[in-house]
Amino acid sequence: MDLQDQLKNLFPDHISEETTEKVDEKSGIWLQDDPIVCKYEKRKGKPITILEGYTGANKDFKLLAKELKQMLSVGGSFKDDKIIIQGDYRDKIMEILKDKGFSVKRVGG
Repeated sequence: MDLQDQLKNLFPDHISEETTEKVDEKSGIWLQDDPIVCKYEKRKGKPITILEGYTGANKDFKLLAKELKQMLSVGGSFKDDKIIIQGDYRDKIMEILKDKGFSVKRVGG
């Protein structure tokens, strides 16, 4: 008898709220309800696109960073729970993330 069965015996009237996790079928990345923030900055005179606000596991966010860099054929990095992409690719990144099922929020400019 596992824990779920024991809880059902103790509280027969309780309706369990099972969370349905949304996962991207192709890459296995966890999809969140809150939007990912996509913003533009200039560092040392060069444009960069920053993605932040992902609440899933770091390995999923790193995998997403790798996929984005490969799709856009650009450089970038993953630091401090942020994806940094070299160049101003906000529109393309937002389109790619929306196709994957993420909600994206554009910040600035």
